[in-house]
Amino acid sequence: MIWRSWSGYHRRSRIEAKMRCMKLLGERLSARTPSRQTAELQIRAALLNRFTALGTPETKRVA
Repeated sequence: MIWRSWSGYHRRSRIEAKMRCMKLLGERLSARTPSRQTAELQIRAALLNRFTALGTPETKRVA
């Protein structure tokens, strides 16, 4: 438990999982200029965030 917090294991694991999802949308960038590559990555991140939001259940208190 201590080594996980010391090494940042959980954070790295979450980042690696997110990068795998990013690669599922396409292995390479199709844009050539840096500004367009940035825009392409931002669009991919927005898509992943939207997919995550759609899959997250809404909990409501009953009674």
